Amino acid sequence: MRTADDHRARTTTLAACTFATLAAVVAAGTGFGAGTASADTGVGCLWAGAPYAEGESAVAGGSGFTCGNDGRGGGYWFGTGPTDAASTVSNPGAASNPAGRFSAGARQPGTGYTDYCVGSQLIEGAEDVYQVVSDANGFLYWKAAVPIDQWAFDAGEAPQTTWHSSSSCYDGVLI
Repeated sequence: MRTADDHRARTTTLAACTFATLAAVVAAGTGFGAGTASADTGVGCLWAGAPYAEGESAVAGGSGFTCGNDGRGGGYWFGTGPTDAASTVSNPGAASNPAGRFSAGARQPGTGYTDYCVGSQLIEGAEDVYQVVSDANGFLYWKAAVPIDQWAFDAGEAPQTTWHSSSSCYDGVLI
């Protein structure tokens, strides 16, 4: 029959072995030892698929953005206000699902991807600037934020035109 003393002896031996193994791993230099503390939480942001570290800045469409933490463990592009600087990031437009390509807070000009219908009337996505938003489950999607005239297109760029027409609308559904 096992006794409390037997359990204590096995537990003490196991703890000593675990500590000795951990000490050997640290001594081997695998990174588990003491290091320099860093304020970087590891949270980063995406812009058109390119990664940016927390604290990095970007300019797009005449506005500044800084990558930060959304408070839920994800990256978020915080607007820092208007600027006259040219874009420092790629701006393909809101042309596909933002998941895996843009972090919440990023803005892009609308495209045919963001077209929608109201009854039989086509509303062109290119009429607005869209911002990536996150729902309560973390699903990312584009949401109209401001009119397109608030996006400063760089030289040689212009709003994308849609390939849809009102005949693409049936009872409020874009087909």
